[in-house]
Amino acid sequence: MSLIPSFFGGRRTNVFDPFSSDLWDPFQDFPFTSTALSAPRSQFANETAAIANTRIDWKETPEAHVFKADLPGLKKEEVKVEVEEGRVLQISGERSKEKEEKNDTWHRVERSSGKFLRRFRLPENAKVDQVKASVENGVLTVTVPKQEVKRADVKAIDISG
Repeated sequence: MSLIPSFFGGRRTNVFDPFSSDLWDPFQDFPFTSTALSAPRSQFANETAAIANTRIDWKETPEAHVFKADLPGLKKEEVKVEVEEGRVLQISGERSKEKEEKNDTWHRVERSSGKFLRRFRLPENAKVDQVKASVENGVLTVTVPKQEVKRADVKAIDISG
């Protein structure tokens, strides 16, 4: 017995089953006017996930600011590290989608593909002309050395009295 009326296409047999893989997408055939939104819904969602899922750690040591990003499966040629004017560190790249063969049957696609971009405003003490980046075991490490903060000389003043 179907709980979904036939005008929904009869795609699900039980609307109360949260594990049903045939979920109705109300926006599936909606005519979006924007170019980015006119792409098939799953492709748009995958690209958004790729940007959102690029997690980056930023720690500050006494010597430097260190950024670490997990980028499994990417080669260093597929990642770009730049410092823009105004001390903005930008890490970007693209994870290519796996080629589909005619005889392949995909059962699940969970890995994200598409472009990613993260930007960080560096503090005043960053030496932006000495940034170094390396990739090891799928982890990108960007090191931004810090300038020594010159502390004002403190001169003790005798108090007369």
